[in-house]
Amino acid sequence: MINDAVLPSFESMLMQLIAAPSVSSPSSTWDQSNCQVIELLASWFESLGFAVERMDVPGHPGKQNLIATMGKGAGGLVLAGHTDTVPFDQAKWSSDPFSLSYRDNRFYGLGSCDMKGFFPVILSAVQAFSGADFKQPLIVIATADEESSMSGARALAEAGRPKARCAVIGEPTGLKPIRMHKGMMMECIRLQGRSGHSSNPSLGRSALDCMIDVLADLTLFKKELQAQHRNPAFEIAMPTMNFGHIHGGDNPNRICGACELQFDLRPLPGMDIHMLREMIRKRVTPIAQRHEVSLEIEHLFGGVPAFETPAESPFVAVCERLSGHSAEAVAFATEAPYLQSLGMDTIVMGPGSIDQAHQPDEFLAVDQVKPGVNILKGLIQQYCIDDVAAVSGHEGESKGE
Repeated sequence: MINDAVLPSFESMLMQLIAAPSVSSPSSTWDQSNCQVIELLASWFESLGFAVERMDVPGHPGKQNLIATMGKGAGGLVLAGHTDTVPFDQAKWSSDPFSLSYRDNRFYGLGSCDMKGFFPVILSAVQAFSGADFKQPLIVIATADEESSMSGARALAEAGRPKARCAVIGEPTGLKPIRMHKGMMMECIRLQGRSGHSSNPSLGRSALDCMIDVLADLTLFKKELQAQHRNPAFEIAMPTMNFGHIHGGDNPNRICGACELQFDLRPLPGMDIHMLREMIRKRVTPIAQRHEVSLEIEHLFGGVPAFETPAESPFVAVCERLSGHSAEAVAFATEAPYLQSLGMDTIVMGPGSIDQAHQPDEFLAVDQVKPGVNILKGLIQQYCIDDVAAVSGHEGESKGE
């Protein structure tokens, strides 16, 4: 039962969350603990009567997930968000990124929309159920390192928790339900040849000559994938591959001894990351052998699978009704595949716009807050308070059959 506790105001909670630095990055120069954010959330949810667990993320010191639970049962609802932010360029901000500022009917601050602002929305919605009987659990999870490695969500999936019927991830979608998104892979190909004087190519083995052939073959591979895989639900209906970084050699009159390419690939639902990686390896290996250079392929991070919840899912229909928007697809990746892997119908839907994420002067529009609270109140009422089998067509599921 929700305690009749007095929480700080929405603005005060958002201010405290933004003031708690929690940048996550592969670079140790930027990377920070998220524990200060977890402690704030834990104190607020505990004051409302939630059972709160802080979960250390294995292999990532200083990183924690939070699992806050109200009620018991085999069904229920998960509301999920990440606690970290991306790095930032303070010189491009009009105000201190870690001090909440209000102007033009907007809350400005690092993480305001992506996505610390989702947690005060959850807490504001939960307060409406003071004294209510939760027939099924409401579970709030706050994760670490979504912006870098997804290690928090991976740890939850590997632990097999939490368990519920449905889940909402509150990434900024303008409160539109998102039932599909592309996956993401970031790969690095390193070629090691042998340098030598450029006047005599036989003195070395050019890693750059080899990389030219690798690029040509990957470009062909991209065209093949785009011819074979299309989904008109996406604005960009095909998988994309971006050659984002290349470096090789050190001087015009030396044979290039080493060359490195970094690229990303964003697969559609139904395309398997492990299979794509194996296909790339099989294509690139004979090219390196032909040029007599050594090959190393590194996965710059584990990769995020593509995600899809079927259009006919009753949960999709509920989210469409409560939000007033039809479900859509987006190109950016989220933690949705990891929650879906736990058996939950999953939707991405939260306040704010992805256009403001990862930008200087990031903001959350005030007019997104109240509608966001109302949508969550509707979901909590339906999946945690009411008999969900009677109101949403999940016949036979209210006791977890």
